[in-house]
Amino acid sequence: MKKQFFFLVITAVLMMSCKGLPPDVEEDWFLGTGAGSQRNETSETNNSTVSPSSIIGHEWKLIEVHVDGRDTGFNRSTLPAEPGNFLTLNFDAQNISGVGVPNLYSAPYTQGANQSLSIMLIRATMMASFFQPENITEHDFFTYMQNAYSWKLDNNNLELLSKTQDGSEVRLVFSL
Repeated sequence: MKKQFFFLVITAVLMMSCKGLPPDVEEDWFLGTGAGSQRNETSETNNSTVSPSSIIGHEWKLIEVHVDGRDTGFNRSTLPAEPGNFLTLNFDAQNISGVGVPNLYSAPYTQGANQSLSIMLIRATMMASFFQPENITEHDFFTYMQNAYSWKLDNNNLELLSKTQDGSEVRLVFSL
């Protein structure tokens, strides 16, 4: 019991120490802009290029998963409310973070031209789960996140494009 408590305390301290920069500095750093720079804002409700700051500072919840263009059957609205908040994604200037099922995770990422995305090695807590949503495991979710290569906003939903371990195309749809 002491080991579990110690592990939880260490995990909490590590997660809290992974905070990003203050919001005003964070956005300037992420966008590569400085004082006096002008930003070109675009609409978030269509497929045009949008500002990366549009995805920072929000908690995105996974609502759909599509593999090779087919709906996998994962649907957040059909899941019980008891397990709490899970399969979430947060962006800050340097890291992604969130909750799997039930583990906390984080990873550094880089964002390139044309909304490209590269997520580095994901680190996660190692808690046992008594709940697993249908049609997606936490391991699959982490694999898809690790293999994400692009993002876009479509009708106020965040979509990450990724690949499975065998190379099949995956589209993860998140909502606020």
